[in-house]
Amino acid sequence: MKKEKADKALEKETDQRKQAIDAALGQIEKQFGKGSIMRLGADTRMAEMNVVSTGSLDLDIALGIGGFPSGRIIEIYGPESSGKTTLTLSAIAETQKKGGIAAFIDAEHALDPSYAKKLGVNVDDLLVAQPDNGEEALEICESLVRSNAIDLIVIDSVAALVPKAEIEGDMGDSHMGLQARLMSQALRKLTGTISKSSTTVIFINQIRMKIGVMFGSPETTTGGNALKFYASIRLDIRRIETLKEKEEPVGNRVRVKVVKNKCAPPFRQAEFDIMYANGINRESSLIDLAVRHDLVAKAGSWYSYNGEKIGQGKEQVRNFFLENPDIAFKIENQVRDLNGLPVLDQAKIQTREVKSIERDPKETKETKSKQPVSFSTEGDGDIAVGE
Repeated sequence: MKKEKADKALEKETDQRKQAIDAALGQIEKQFGKGSIMRLGADTRMAEMNVVSTGSLDLDIALGIGGFPSGRIIEIYGPESSGKTTLTLSAIAETQKKGGIAAFIDAEHALDPSYAKKLGVNVDDLLVAQPDNGEEALEICESLVRSNAIDLIVIDSVAALVPKAEIEGDMGDSHMGLQARLMSQALRKLTGTISKSSTTVIFINQIRMKIGVMFGSPETTTGGNALKFYASIRLDIRRIETLKEKEEPVGNRVRVKVVKNKCAPPFRQAEFDIMYANGINRESSLIDLAVRHDLVAKAGSWYSYNGEKIGQGKEQVRNFFLENPDIAFKIENQVRDLNGLPVLDQAKIQTREVKSIERDPKETKETKSKQPVSFSTEGDGDIAVGE
């Protein structure tokens, strides 16, 4: 009897609490509008995270969710010429392939349209702004975000967001903390709007050195600490090797470390090749991932798939994948499946054109008459994928 009375009392109390919560929710929605508060499971926008590929399968895997998330702030920083802008242009190209609209706020006034086109960017559809000062750049960004029509915005770079007071002042004037205050105020205003509009905003940042640091890394990023807190993902990109062909530099191998990640476990790393001619080398990344997951066997310089040799050296294997896109597609989906990423639909895959660096006719004639040259796995050949 006592147990039944206690259960009834508990059930009555639970019902009263539910009624009180419903009344509070109704009052909040009436005061602040519908959707101002809701149960987490009922919000499909928060439950489903849309992503845009970075253009590098290895980096998509390192991010844990398959790319850059929508409605979030991303920071990419690193030394000069490490591939920061190339990575963002690659993400823009992937956004455009999915039918999205992208914008590039070029505060550095250094965007090269011809290079962007080589990376697969549709320059006719890309929105570009070259603001005169930091306030103008961030106001343009806010207007684009509030339009709810832009999928990806890239700001290049935070260091170039010079406050108006500094531009109007004289050389040598001190403006302590002005840029940090500007960034802090802008991010406070932008964060909520970015989330509601499902726009991905990528800030490119530069590295500076702290003075008098005896222990630990002296490196720091510009623009204060606000961006470090508001960014959902922070990527540290470094050039680790120069790729050469016959002593001629043809690209860089870069390492990207996920320093911060609010969407998946952080501190993962990715390595991939960036070619000077046409950006991220997708086939090279696929070979590395296939070997890592034992989908392609490697013995010495020879690679084999399903027990059959497919090439000696990375260059020949890359050519094999280009000539057999179905096999490359199958291996990529296997890699995706093993890493928990959604598999690709073959109907949506566009045919990739093979672009080769021009060779001397005599050299081409000699190459045809001889067996294919063996390339080092660290180097990169003259055939790459163009979008």
